[in-house]
Amino acid sequence: MGPIYNGMPAKHLGTEGWHKPWSGGNGGSCVEALKLDDGRVALRQSTDPEGPALIYTPHEIRKFIQGVQAGDADFLLA
Repeated sequence: MGPIYNGMPAKHLGTEGWHKPWSGGNGGSCVEALKLDDGRVALRQSTDPEGPALIYTPHEIRKFIQGVQAGDADFLLA
């Protein structure tokens, strides 16, 4: 595998290890996450597993999760 970068085809990250932590009753359309060996996290759309992957640092993912837990993203539900 070559360098891992934001927007790379998710298929280049392999098919093993992807999880659906936010899956729900939405007909199978959800976000899948993969923890990379260097601690970064890749996210992809489950309905497009070969499409682009968004790559986040551990710090970015930690801040995102902490913000969601604190209610900072609640405006998305209104």
